[in-house]
Amino acid sequence: MNDALDWLRTSPLLGLFLTLFGYRLGLELQQRVPVAWKAVAQPVLVALVVIGTSLWALDISYDDYLVGGSIIGFFLGPATVALAVPLHRQAHHLGRMFVPMVVALPVGAVIGIATGVLAVRLLGGDHVLELTMAPKSATTPVSLAISTSIGGLPALTAVLAIVTGIISAVAAPALLDLARIRDRRARGLAIGASSHGIGTSRALREHPTEGAFSGLAMGLTALLVSLLTPIVLILL
Repeated sequence: MNDALDWLRTSPLLGLFLTLFGYRLGLELQQRVPVAWKAVAQPVLVALVVIGTSLWALDISYDDYLVGGSIIGFFLGPATVALAVPLHRQAHHLGRMFVPMVVALPVGAVIGIATGVLAVRLLGGDHVLELTMAPKSATTPVSLAISTSIGGLPALTAVLAIVTGIISAVAAPALLDLARIRDRRARGLAIGASSHGIGTSRALREHPTEGAFSGLAMGLTALLVSLLTPIVLILL
């Protein structure tokens, strides 16, 4: 039994299997729960719970999990680039949304950076924590790079970016419905700018146009956050 556990801990198949199993379980759960709970039963959230619980129960370190889990991470780049496909199919919508995007996305990026920094400051956090919190509005790989370059804690920034994406993916559609925003393009921009890849994957399941604009907003927000973070930090 001990030999089997030792092999399991060091096998790259462990991280790969846990990740795929957790996400698949999340998809099945989301399809079976009542409509009122579908927003909460996000596959990524379910996968996080499954993976975390399994690692704790089997006494497996995160480094051992990452041996196989990083195989999934490798495909993150190509998957992000592939978001250009639905965007290309919806390209005829871009002209009419140019002005709203030019206004909304930079304003959203500045608010995301500023609120993160000011929240830490108001709660008594130190300067390093402010720098860690500032790039949370960008998608995880970009927020990691920004945090490293400005002197934050990249590992904590990654956690904050993921938590931000999960919370936004759960709450954003309900808030948009509450605000009576029905335009698929506007919904996609809002979700992509706040929920990163997690929200974009949900938007793609909702509607092709919504998913395309969510992917566009995610990419542009990452670019804007990387450009605006140093400026906002200086002003604050």
